[in-house]
Amino acid sequence: MRDSEAHRMDCASALRGGKPLKNPAGPTVWARKAPSFDRALRTKEAMERMNQELEVFLEEVERDAEARSFVHRAAAKIGEFVGDDVNGAIDRIKLELNEVGVDPFGFDRETGRAVLAFAALLHRLYFRSVVRGVEDLPRGRSLIIANHSGQLPFDGMMIAAAMMLDANPPRLPRAMVERWTVELPFVSVLFPRVGQVLGSPENARRLLRRGESLIVFPEGSRGISKTYRERYQLTEFGLGFMRLALETNTPIVPVSVVGAEEQYISIANFRRLARILGMPAFPIIPQLFVGMILPIPVRYRIRFGKPLYFEGDPDADDRIIEAKVMSVKARIEEQIAKDLDERRGLFF
Repeated sequence: MRDSEAHRMDCASALRGGKPLKNPAGPTVWARKAPSFDRALRTKEAMERMNQELEVFLEEVERDAEARSFVHRAAAKIGEFVGDDVNGAIDRIKLELNEVGVDPFGFDRETGRAVLAFAALLHRLYFRSVVRGVEDLPRGRSLIIANHSGQLPFDGMMIAAAMMLDANPPRLPRAMVERWTVELPFVSVLFPRVGQVLGSPENARRLLRRGESLIVFPEGSRGISKTYRERYQLTEFGLGFMRLALETNTPIVPVSVVGAEEQYISIANFRRLARILGMPAFPIIPQLFVGMILPIPVRYRIRFGKPLYFEGDPDADDRIIEAKVMSVKARIEEQIAKDLDERRGLFF
């Protein structure tokens, strides 16, 4: 009896730790079975964890599918309301995907769909944009060179909306954004998903070699932060876009925007305070002090000029490059002057 009890105890010990059995009745069998049984238990636990993770994943997929369906329906409704095929514009975009099937710069169609629906409301109803010349956009790569203003980049959004909703076929415009935007919460995540790219020469070259359209504001933060007194007076243009156009043999499309200067009227810019806060500008905007958070619903006028083609050495002296840049700036100033002469008021 004692031998039988000892044998059972040895068996139990072997099952727990896989140690050799002292009882000679069956040491080799149990010593082999115990580790296998332990592995089986671990495999079962692993399978249960995998099943749980799979259930969580499937739930996330289902929620994602529901969210995508909601975005599609909302975009369709907004499109019907404003008279645009928002879903069709997004779906017609041709993207050059990488080896894992995603846009290497982070563009996401569903995020783009939601943002374009919002932009369509602003474009058609809030700013009531008048768009001219969009039919002259080149089919391949292009540099969209525009004046910049308005304190917040609604002008860039409206240019993009015009290229998506008024051009045929729709063009996905990429915009080069300032480096400080990557430090902003929410914005740093949103911008790449809607096609915005950190402004660097290498990113610009890669985009143009892929045949894409690239929006560049040569005035940079100096342009967008102009005060009302400085409205429609273009600041100095950077030279980088011209060197890029020469290097990649890319046509330049001069674009003028009239209306944005009056959407947030700035009466002063505290540059010293802006430097302390690490901001490009610190404008004083009276309408914000009386609770007017939204921009003034001025009427936008967006004019796409005929493409300009330049030849020359991209590494030429600044003086030579600057002469070419000044010709682009002069064309934009002419377009601005024409639209200012034609408009009857800020809202018409």
